[in-house]
Amino acid sequence: MEAITDKPHTSEQKPPVETELKLLVAVERFAAFRESALQRLSARNKGIIRRLDAIYFDTPEHALFDAGLTLRVRRTGRSFTQTVKRTASNGTLSRHEWESPVHAMAPDLGSLPLLEIGPPFDKLDPQSLVPAFATNVRRHALMVDVPGAQIEVAFDDGKVEAGAWQQPISEVELELKQGRPAALYELGLSLMETEPLRLGVQTKSDRGYALACIKTPKAFKATQSGIGRDDIVDDAIAALLANCHQQILANLVPAELSEVPDGVHQLRVGLRRLRTLLWLLCHEIGAPALAALEAEAKQLASNLGPARNWEVFISSTIANLEAVELEDIDFSGLRMAAHPFRDEAYVKVREVLASPGVNRFLLSLGLVIEQRNWRNDISAGTLGILSEPVGKLGARVLGRIERKALKLGRHFRHLEPGQRHKVRITLKKLRYALEFFLPLYAGHGATGKYLKRLSHLQDSLGAENDIATSRELLHQLTEATTDPGVHRAIGAVAGWQRCYQIGKADQLLSDWKNFQRQPLFSD
Repeated sequence: MEAITDKPHTSEQKPPVETELKLLVAVERFAAFRESALQRLSARNKGIIRRLDAIYFDTPEHALFDAGLTLRVRRTGRSFTQTVKRTASNGTLSRHEWESPVHAMAPDLGSLPLLEIGPPFDKLDPQSLVPAFATNVRRHALMVDVPGAQIEVAFDDGKVEAGAWQQPISEVELELKQGRPAALYELGLSLMETEPLRLGVQTKSDRGYALACIKTPKAFKATQSGIGRDDIVDDAIAALLANCHQQILANLVPAELSEVPDGVHQLRVGLRRLRTLLWLLCHEIGAPALAALEAEAKQLASNLGPARNWEVFISSTIANLEAVELEDIDFSGLRMAAHPFRDEAYVKVREVLASPGVNRFLLSLGLVIEQRNWRNDISAGTLGILSEPVGKLGARVLGRIERKALKLGRHFRHLEPGQRHKVRITLKKLRYALEFFLPLYAGHGATGKYLKRLSHLQDSLGAENDIATSRELLHQLTEATTDPGVHRAIGAVAGWQRCYQIGKADQLLSDWKNFQRQPLFSD
């Protein structure tokens, strides 16, 4: 981590960066875990135990939170430290951080580089700041030397409070003081051998705001890949994998909440994007390390499927039919019969995301990205690909997937459902691959038209797939209830969907032909 100073930074200086990995410990296991971990760590000494009391400040409208910033004042003994943090855009472990000493448990904006931090701090009225929530933590911190790095290990137990609400804090923070960021993942994986830890993706401030504002976490869509024409393949692989990793991590908490229906969806999207990337990279460079990750991502995604399927059935399939107001058909009983299945599926999601295997997978993916492990296990014949311009890789990948899709879709009108499903999966890979390499084709006039036609075709095939999936759910509901009203509603759903398929058959074929006629844009 870069040195922190209480002096304002000049415009030429880079903002200080905190690089940290957080692991969550079960409250009842915290003391035992700390003792076992202390025995494993090669610490310089027994460390220091401190009491850390902090108050987080914001405007009543939560202007700092909305801007992705936090402001806290922490008391350590007789000293007070003011800290501003902002999530950095260049990695999942790092965020910008500014610190300065203050004289009391209250912020002093005059000691911060406000112009460097930017909006809304550059125009913020100090009088508008009010306490938002507080944290009280007992921290046992020690310095650990590991190969190629120096890491501060902090065992934190305490609580976060917002009015009458509170939550326990039981975690270990690994902060990189100097050296390789990969060492954080290595140490995290080592600690997981002593305890089934969870990767912590929420900061203390995230949890505080959730209590103070009663705000439900939001699902996160994929961001732009960030690769450029000047990148070589090796750098592009790291950037694309990190982009997928970030989306997956950002949706872990929303995915556990049934009140955030897009949480599971966006987590599955992140996993599908990752699987597509790993699949195409395995084909291009054949790295076994990437193939192993693809298998784990597939297993995780399959465990999330039932929750998403029931969510779509309740919030889309049933809701759409209710809006039609079919005479003598009441869908409320069907909705009530479906809810236990959805609730059970979300229980499974929470169990899976808390499992040691999934958390080791998430840490291992981060380690692969930081160490660029794909360099180590590819053949000499493909090693040269890593130094190629990424545009060459993009052209090969996109052309190959498109050719496969067109081949699978030959005689589209007469394809069986299973064959159309293969076309849909291949088109989904094509869409994700296009999004990965899209920055390389900026300015090409055909880009938008190609994506539009591909999107229309995907939507049509997706609707067919939703119908096929709902048939399986309707079968489960048929077996689970004898209520005549529910069975009448089940029949209405099945009949309506069959009519929909017949009515949309010509449109689906038209969407395929439009896509078929639109050539893939080229460099």
